[in-house]
Formats: sequence, C-alpha cells, structure tokens
Amino acid sequence: MKPGEQLDIERLGGLAGMGLPGSRIRSLARFQHAELSAAEHAAVTQAFAGTPPENPQLRDGFRYRLTVSGPAGQRSVEVGEAHVPESLRDRISDELI
Repeated sequence: MKPGEQLDIERLGGLAGMGLPGSRIRSLARFQHAELSAAEHAAVTQAFAGTPPENPQLRDGFRYRLTVSGPAGQRSVEVGEAHVPESLRDRISDELI
C-alpha cells in the first residue's frame, strides 16, 4: 500500500457463507494507509505478492478479500486467514444486508 490508498478487508465463507452469493451477512473493515502499522503493511504487501497454498482441510475456514483502492485504480486478492494479521481481523465488523 502507498500513501493515499485505502484497504478494504472482507471476510468470506465459514459456516455462514459470509460474503458469498445469497448471503445476508457482510463482514468488512476499511483502513487508510496511515492507520496500518509497519507489520500490517508488510502482511498486505506479502498477500499481494503471492502466498503459499492454503491447507485444504480447512473447508469451513474463512477467506479474506483484500482490496486496495487509490489514484492508480483498484486491485484485489483473496487469501486465507493465516495471511491476515489478527490485529486487522479483529477490526472487521459484521452487518446484515
């Protein structure tokens, strides 16, 4: 992420199927560049650089869609729970849609 960009993190899946077609629950957190710590910036950069495959035995685990938006456009990536710092996951809020 660069200054002036925004990060949206959306939690997907799990037993409730959050964020998937037909879901009535949306889980989202929105951050500005300056709100992230150095470790959080590093984790987001790593997620966009490519991550190792997930453990296929985590069938009901959560996935996270990270979307960075800014003057240069928008880019997204989906990663497993292990690739999103707990400090960011803890700030995600659920809402009924």
